[in-house]
Amino acid sequence: MCGFVGYLGGDKLLPAEGQSVLNEMASTIITRGPDDSGNWYDSEKRIGLGHRRLAVIDLSQAGHQPMSSPSSRFVIAFNGEIYNHVKIRAALEASVRSIAWKGHSDTETLCAAFDLWGVEKTLKKCIGMFALAVWDQRDASLILARDRLGEKPLYYGWQGTSFLFGSELKALKCHPDFGNKINRGAISLLLRHNCIPAPHSIYEGICKLEPGAILTVTNDPHLPLVPHKYWSVESAARTGNTDLLASGDKEAVDQLELVLSDAVKQQMISDVPLGAFLSGGIDSTAITVLMQKASNSPVKTFTIGFDNVGYNEAVHAKEVARHIGTDHTELYVTAKDSLDVIPKLPEMYCEPFADSSQIPTFLVSQLAKQQVTVALSGDGGDELFGGYNRYVIAHQLWGKLSLIPKPIRKGISKGILAGSPDFWNRTAQYIPGSKSHSGFGDKIHKGASVLASKDIGELYSGLVSHFDDPASFVLRGDEPKTLIKGNSPDLGFLGPIDKMMALDQLTYMPDDILTKVDRAAMAVSLETRVPFLDHRVVEFAWRMPLAMKIRNGESKWALRQVLYRHVPKELIERPKMGFGIPIHDWLRGPLNDWASALLDEKRISHEGYFNPETVTKLWKDHVSGKFNYG
Repeated sequence: MCGFVGYLGGDKLLPAEGQSVLNEMASTIITRGPDDSGNWYDSEKRIGLGHRRLAVIDLSQAGHQPMSSPSSRFVIAFNGEIYNHVKIRAALEASVRSIAWKGHSDTETLCAAFDLWGVEKTLKKCIGMFALAVWDQRDASLILARDRLGEKPLYYGWQGTSFLFGSELKALKCHPDFGNKINRGAISLLLRHNCIPAPHSIYEGICKLEPGAILTVTNDPHLPLVPHKYWSVESAARTGNTDLLASGDKEAVDQLELVLSDAVKQQMISDVPLGAFLSGGIDSTAITVLMQKASNSPVKTFTIGFDNVGYNEAVHAKEVARHIGTDHTELYVTAKDSLDVIPKLPEMYCEPFADSSQIPTFLVSQLAKQQVTVALSGDGGDELFGGYNRYVIAHQLWGKLSLIPKPIRKGISKGILAGSPDFWNRTAQYIPGSKSHSGFGDKIHKGASVLASKDIGELYSGLVSHFDDPASFVLRGDEPKTLIKGNSPDLGFLGPIDKMMALDQLTYMPDDILTKVDRAAMAVSLETRVPFLDHRVVEFAWRMPLAMKIRNGESKWALRQVLYRHVPKELIERPKMGFGIPIHDWLRGPLNDWASALLDEKRISHEGYFNPETVTKLWKDHVSGKFNYG
């Protein structure tokens, strides 16, 4: 795991300044790679690559980057891991009589493969997570690429006559051509999604490369930048939908365990200490169980706990760890520990990012880094196997609700919203089944807000939107079209629940979940790996009929069956809690003064981004407890 930076073109820098600018850009991302640094610069072509290395495979200098291919045609700066690179080496050796390997890093394997097969054909053979920049010296072109599901980040864009690119935005800001102009449309996107989805960023002219995409750039600012996909969720879903599993339940569960076990084994390859995040939930437990099954010694597992019972899964994780036999470490953190993280967030994320679980994710990463350099996580299980409540609720209820006339549904919605979330939490004890849902009041408010949806597409959009009309909050902040609003992909071949899962895999997973984990872990120089996002697992999941994911009102049915082979059912069966903190309470308590100063009406008016009256009303409604806008 590493980080890289670079630029192409530009007329403000003297040739002698090129390497110093690269060094300055790379120094901003030192936590992504504290073990080594390097740069490569061609003053004639005005192309430079800078790299910071976190040594995980081949700890020697043979893994130093930027690295040239054996023919010297390609120069690469690479961030990530190629889990099947040993097999790729074997294929190369079978095709080429002799390769004088200098070490055993996956970067060196890629370089040799590029010479033989080219960049795109090589990437299609790779199983892994990555972002990379490759300079093709023969064609004088720059190739940028990102892994299939978007585990690793990559920003890029023209700023004047310079094309800038890198693993994090703060690196690009060091270049003298960087414009630093805020993208107001991206602020509207933030208010809808809690993050800024690709391809947008908070700065005008700077984009995020979308997952599974390749972009080729030459030193001509007038040519359009048009990435193309070498893999996509849409194509995986389409292929899977035409080749659904015809086997029985047992055979399907057997196949799922086999493909997931293989992904876990591959991702356990490391030359440094390795462990796992363990929340005690279905996804992290499944990954940890399969790790322990493949390991000859206890796997190191890590959990953080909170004194607030509604947000504490540590007690469950401890029970699971004891049953599996892992070497478990838990740390209970106080509200102060969490609050102390907040000033560090802008440095970690470089652009607004509003998923409050970034705080516990940083804390568990910090805990794990004390003992390991690599940690496997259970992210992706919800999106692949129907784990979110919205899938189950829509699957169970939408057909019935849609039969109720819209005006009646509007009236019911208004009545529910008249009671605050706290009111509904207090009332929950009198409502059958409500105690099985953590944060019942917030969930029933969210459900009521979309009760009058005209169809399931509008229902989904409402469920994943934090504000339905975010542009009304942002001055001159017209909301760009996204995959959720106005630019929907062609998913008509899927049923409504499968379509929701596909959209989450395309948007929420890379733009929120994977962004959160990458930045939080990289802030402490910890590599995270996500076995569920091995593309073979994803493609297999799309071959599973919906009934193997949601059955009798139960989510992740097939994955649960895999897990129950190794862990007693009673250790796992409990309400879905998520990985959050009571930010809504803190904003009314210990964070009140801090937030009040930031949201002061005069300050908001002076800064000129938000409608001050709208923000003030929002803040007052939250502090009063009328609504939860945490």
